[in-house]
Amino acid sequence: MTEVRLQRWSDDDLATLQRSNTAEMTAHLGGPETPEAVERRHERYLGEWRDGTARMFRIVIDGHPEGVGSIGYWPHEHHGEAAVEAGWAVESGYQGRGIATGALRALIAEVRRHDPSVAIYAYPRMTNEASGAICRKVGFELIGVEAFEYPRGHVEDSGVWVFRGPAV
Repeated sequence: MTEVRLQRWSDDDLATLQRSNTAEMTAHLGGPETPEAVERRHERYLGEWRDGTARMFRIVIDGHPEGVGSIGYWPHEHHGEAAVEAGWAVESGYQGRGIATGALRALIAEVRRHDPSVAIYAYPRMTNEASGAICRKVGFELIGVEAFEYPRGHVEDSGVWVFRGPAV
């Protein structure tokens, strides 16, 4: 397995989002965003670090300090339960190497450093079998299927995955 490291989101990471803003990479998310929307999202990630509301990271592997994707978590509420939600994207050319699995394990460790007991949720689309498999490998439990709207106007069934254990 490839060694994976997470680096705090920085000014240099706009390019990380731009590389992931392809039809293939966003097929389960309603398609690519406009360049302006990508820039706004990048600025939001930077602001969330500053105000402590969310944590986004660049996924780094040996030989690729520029990153091969992104992963993060933010406050969330699932049916009245305070939790965090995790989301990730690994660039197409780096998929299938265990990078997303390693990044999710590292993210769980990061969450656990801040809150040892908070539930961590992920909501990959039911059509996104690869992300469901990553959740399963890391120890998330599929507890249901719900219709989610993301982006606005795009409703699709997503698996409701939850992780309640210690860092893995």
